[in-house]
Amino acid sequence: MQILVTGAAGFIGSHLCERLVDRGDAVVGIDNFDPLYDHRLKEENLAGILHDPQFAFFRTDLRDAAALGTWWQEHGGEFDAVVHLAARAGVRPSIEDPLGYEQANIAATMNLLERLVTYSHRPRLVFGSSSSVYGNKETVPFAESDPVDHPISPYAATKKACELICHTYHHLYNLPVFALRFFTVYGPRQRPDLAIHKFTARILRGESIDVFGDGTTSRDYTYIDDIIDGVVTAVDRCEGYEVINLGSHTPVTLSDMIAAIEAACGQDATINRLPVQPGDVDRTFADVGKAQCLLDYAPSMDFRQGVQNFVDWYRARLL
Repeated sequence: MQILVTGAAGFIGSHLCERLVDRGDAVVGIDNFDPLYDHRLKEENLAGILHDPQFAFFRTDLRDAAALGTWWQEHGGEFDAVVHLAARAGVRPSIEDPLGYEQANIAATMNLLERLVTYSHRPRLVFGSSSSVYGNKETVPFAESDPVDHPISPYAATKKACELICHTYHHLYNLPVFALRFFTVYGPRQRPDLAIHKFTARILRGESIDVFGDGTTSRDYTYIDDIIDGVVTAVDRCEGYEVINLGSHTPVTLSDMIAAIEAACGQDATINRLPVQPGDVDRTFADVGKAQCLLDYAPSMDFRQGVQNFVDWYRARLL
């Protein structure tokens, strides 16, 4: 297949491009190198695939409709599938810059959709959504049929908006769409602003870590390989319109997450306790029954082993 991956230089995107190329797909990746974190990390993400003849990479910004149109005329071709991962991520930064998130997430997604519906055929669209759309739900696990009308951060609101926009284009133009709600993805290449990466770096340097709350909040941490399994199968099976959770179905408390990092690092953390931050949810917990049914999804990575894999990768980068 000929597949376009947006956000190709990011954490999930780079792993996905590698998996698709490895199985024989022709992959075109685009990324705008958003300054949320150091662009050199994104360059490292692509280093292993950049010169593969089955992969082509372009630096393109989906927010610029005119520039995207020009790029599309020159390089768009007729993609069989598009995996749209490009987005500005992060709950807390979105509170500081909500308009920037609207442009990077909603406007960029609409610009891409406008290009897709010009095709003579309808490519499959796999959209990277987020568990943040569930907000501070009291009932668990989180199911795709649950109401998601009360997001508590601009980031979450933009992801929910994009799901709705994708449904609109499915309805109007018969565009096949699978919207995948990712639950706290971790593993090698994880973004440096996320907790496992940030805590690992500070513990290994002997610095204190900022811990918001009493450690009882929990997240459904999902290992990158399990996520990629789900995304690749979604590419192959996308039809109609579906929203699908991709999680581990095994929440881990913040305290247990820190303990796993300490064990992997062989060092204890010095903890600086702080109040819970606005926009943070108390817990996430994925119901993955729908993913099991539609995608044969079966996450298998043990959390402590996944953390050990991340710490080993992080240490190798320092050598």
